[in-house]
Amino acid sequence: MSLLIKNGTVVNPGGESGRLDILAENGKICRMEAGITEEAERVIDAAGCLVMPGFVDVHVHFRDPGQTWKEDILSGAEAAKHGGYTSVVMMANTVPVVDSEETLRYVLEKGRQTGIHVYACASVTKGMAGKELNDLESLAKAGAVGFTDDGKPLCDAALVEEAMKRAAALGLPLSFHEEDPAFVKTPGYNHGAASEHYGIGGADREAEIRLIRRDVELALKTGAQIDIQHISTKEGVALVREARRKGANVHAEATPHHFSLTEEAAIAHGSMAKMNPPLRTEEDRLAIVEGLADGTIEMIATDHAPHSAEEKARGLTEAPSGIIGLETALPLANMYLLESGALTPALLAERMSLFPARIYGLDAGVLKPDGNADLVIWDPEERYIAGAYASRSSNTPFTGREMKGTVRYTVCDGAVVYER
Repeated sequence: MSLLIKNGTVVNPGGESGRLDILAENGKICRMEAGITEEAERVIDAAGCLVMPGFVDVHVHFRDPGQTWKEDILSGAEAAKHGGYTSVVMMANTVPVVDSEETLRYVLEKGRQTGIHVYACASVTKGMAGKELNDLESLAKAGAVGFTDDGKPLCDAALVEEAMKRAAALGLPLSFHEEDPAFVKTPGYNHGAASEHYGIGGADREAEIRLIRRDVELALKTGAQIDIQHISTKEGVALVREARRKGANVHAEATPHHFSLTEEAAIAHGSMAKMNPPLRTEEDRLAIVEGLADGTIEMIATDHAPHSAEEKARGLTEAPSGIIGLETALPLANMYLLESGALTPALLAERMSLFPARIYGLDAGVLKPDGNADLVIWDPEERYIAGAYASRSSNTPFTGREMKGTVRYTVCDGAVVYER
């Protein structure tokens, strides 16, 4: 199969950019240059669109195995395609947990049926109980691209240090959910205006600050590569910035909801805007945007977390935390990062493609001759109303909002896997 993409503006921070045509054959890019006239089996006119490396999300929950009424690997991959993603990394908090080679093989084998690249982290501890380390070495050999107990914080500092030493020896990242339970009275809502509005305890910012401080110090000590997930506080951003200045192999993610919303959304939308860590203040949101702009935060990751309508309707404290995010990430980045001038298109491609792939060691994130033909073609001007999702779930406060920026085509291994 040959594919020719013409007249688009290529934004490709890991390689050549500009007004280039792209010719792909048999899943690989064979030429990138202006004015290609060679015939192809399919030609896409990308006039008015940006052409970027396919997006890479290193933080998704596809609920498979065990909770497939919320999402499964096939439906999650469809949501990813609609959002312009060609590579995703699944978290380990499935049922059963991805703490065995058998479960890891199931996830990876089903991922191969999707038409995109589905990778997986294994859990750091057995059963995600936070007490006993997994056999990280055998799980790495079986195909895990990293380790995480995301959804649960690791509270035992000695265990975390040992995990860092073993992950460093394997050359694989550890990703951390940084919320000290001692400072969380009611998860999902910020201790501040949101908790006062609802008359609940909320989740204090100190929960995140304490564990980030501990883990960046341990990373500096052990040399481990770590990923601070879904960062939510200005102090957390500052701690990562200082750790990187000292030479620690520390990276961080920001979610689209944390750079676009504040706790006012939790007041307006209730459990539909309940998440861990919670939405915080405008000052925190702006610090996250600044961190994305100056490179302190290198990755945009959705923390795509599907839940059923029945689960989200249980009420403020009983409803599970998390929102879907794969299909709204790009327009939110367009509206809150590009249009504000915080990021250029090239920096956005770094945060959504190049750096996530590089940090997790994935063969993705850059367009180049002989490289994988994984790319997204999107229109930064087209508007639409959010609401029709490919995901099996629809738990998001963005439903009904006007979005700006639409994916026209997602191409993976040279095949069009999504077309608007």
